[in-house]
Amino acid sequence: MTSSPTAALSDAGVSIWLDDLSRERITSGSLKDLIASRNVVGVTTNPSIFAAALANGESYAAQVQQLAASGATVDKAVFEITTDDVLQACDVFAPVAAATDGVDGRVSIEVDPRLSRDTQGTINEAKELFDKVGRSNVLIKIPATPEGLPAITAVIAAGISVNVTLIFSLQRYREVINAYMAGIEQARENGHDLSTIHSVASFFVSRVDTEIDKRLDAVGTDEAKALKGKAGLANARLAYQVWEEQFATERWQVLAAAGARPQRPLWASTGVKDPNLPDTLYVTELVAPGVVNTMPEKTLEATADHGVITGDTITGTYTESAAVMDDLDRAGIDYNDVVGLLETEGLDKFVVSWGELLETVSAALTSAQEA
Repeated sequence: MTSSPTAALSDAGVSIWLDDLSRERITSGSLKDLIASRNVVGVTTNPSIFAAALANGESYAAQVQQLAASGATVDKAVFEITTDDVLQACDVFAPVAAATDGVDGRVSIEVDPRLSRDTQGTINEAKELFDKVGRSNVLIKIPATPEGLPAITAVIAAGISVNVTLIFSLQRYREVINAYMAGIEQARENGHDLSTIHSVASFFVSRVDTEIDKRLDAVGTDEAKALKGKAGLANARLAYQVWEEQFATERWQVLAAAGARPQRPLWASTGVKDPNLPDTLYVTELVAPGVVNTMPEKTLEATADHGVITGDTITGTYTESAAVMDDLDRAGIDYNDVVGLLETEGLDKFVVSWGELLETVSAALTSAQEA
């Protein structure tokens, strides 16, 4: 009997995480089913996911009623509701965490995106979220902004596991790895058990193609159009090369000898936006040992249905990937402008989603008080 595509992906060294969470998914048993049937070993959340869950969820009515009765503010209610979902999901994944020594079985929760330019505010909220969830398999998500980098170091130094999010550029990725290693060095000085500190670095894929392909269409030449759908993969593959290089350095070897664990690359934004591209592109073409791929359910189901897993599709592609980036440069695509724009847009989208989340909860609290 041949194994399923998701099992083949796991066998190739890829950890499959679901990019979605809701209380309904937890209480219905859907999350547990995906662990069994789709090889899912973790979950990521973001403000957009929580906003959608709250807008559609009857499952939150009882808790909203209690929060309204206690006179909770909207911010307090959002904090309580989201951390409760993550705590419950952490418990669902506890057996996975135990079986993988904490490498998988992870559930991520994001710091309020309005703090993305506030280093100390991010540090404070990361610690508050970690304490509130109270589960060792939680990951606190911190965006890779210039202000986020020192926060990542400080939170890791405090012994808290971190999911670094919204990484688009290779240079920023190098800075993220440096921030992680600096945090591990400080954690060691602080007397923490380094083996209990975990981290992933979320490198975004499809959004790079969406922006660059739009610019290639504007250029309009045959050479430019031939490059469409290639930038996202090339960028991510070169990120894996950076990962291999940085975690082979003497600096890292010293930390690894002290029990530290490498920060794993995580492919985020893996839902294909262009209908002309295969719907499993950012899964099947980004297979390598030691990576995480976090997928929306649609992409997960497409992979399970017809994903063709052929083993490692990253190692050995670096020369070809660098050539793609050079061709994009020659076509007039300004890489630094693209990644800068994507970071700003990504933050803005999360702030908008957070606003929607606050509005949804505010309306629910008002409704509960009037009932």
